[in-house]
Amino acid sequence: MKKNVMLVVLGVCTILLGTASAFAQTKAGLSAAPELTIPVGARYVATSGANISSVSGVDAITWNPAGLDAGSGSSALFSYRQYIADINISYVALATKIEGVGSLGLSLRSFNIGTIPVTTVQQPDGNGQEISPSFFTLGLTYSKQLSDRVGFGVNLNVVSESFGGVSASGLAFDAGVQYKNLIGVEGLALGVTVRNIGTSMQYGGSSLWVQASDPNAARGLSYYKVEAASFQMPSVIDLGVGYAKPIDEDNSLRISVAYENDNYGIDGYRVGGEYNFQNSIFIRAGYLYSTDVSGTVSIFQNYTLGAGINLEKYAGIGISVDYAYVPVKYFSANNLIDIRMNF
Repeated sequence: MKKNVMLVVLGVCTILLGTASAFAQTKAGLSAAPELTIPVGARYVATSGANISSVSGVDAITWNPAGLDAGSGSSALFSYRQYIADINISYVALATKIEGVGSLGLSLRSFNIGTIPVTTVQQPDGNGQEISPSFFTLGLTYSKQLSDRVGFGVNLNVVSESFGGVSASGLAFDAGVQYKNLIGVEGLALGVTVRNIGTSMQYGGSSLWVQASDPNAARGLSYYKVEAASFQMPSVIDLGVGYAKPIDEDNSLRISVAYENDNYGIDGYRVGGEYNFQNSIFIRAGYLYSTDVSGTVSIFQNYTLGAGINLEKYAGIGISVDYAYVPVKYFSANNLIDIRMNF
């Protein structure tokens, strides 16, 4: 039985990595839907996202969908991130278990970018008009525990972007696996994810029609369509290992490491830890190290800190609150706060 399960894990991992390689392109610096690479959820942002091998429940939707079915019962997550350049991110996710089928999740990520003045060549300081970009991602997740050790999950994300009379949309897929008690070691876990594999995105809309005259034609001033370039999704491969060590009956410590291969950005090495005190109070910290062939460093290369409290023991209600602090180079630090409800 163990041999068969291991073969399943190796097979799935091979498929995931092979799929990612098939879609991979040379690092180009530009991609469609860069918002897909912005992590949400204070609990795991506080550990720099190193916990892909152990993330479970509703939090797993954005980190590793394989862990969704590892949670207990139904739950909801409401998250807010104060991002860079006055951008704010709101996120809500719902998850439920279906006996004999697995777990299903639904998520919505919305970006509040504010208003931007419209500028032209003739009016570089603005023409008095403003645009309000609308960016959101709607996700559907399925996850199944194949055994007491192996979990598998997939996401389908619908991406929508619009501003100033133009819009674009696309589909992006995530897939992941988790393997617990790796090589027979209690508490040792492996996680693999492939994220943002999907269609290209290309802008279209009324604002791409401009008035111009063709010197080779005799029809005078006419409307011509500007053909926008298309860009591929920002595909990412994550591999992580974690180890959970019980200190006593009520307290435990988890250490995790992960490597992220970003097809269009800077690769990252992540390490994080979480101390669990009586399953009620959580202290978290992490660090992100990033690099590419040119020596460019991510603006998020730094430590991360966070804490959380589970109110069930104290108030008798299945609600927990988590916070994360993320320093950012050149910008103000990011603050994240989550409210999680279990049903």
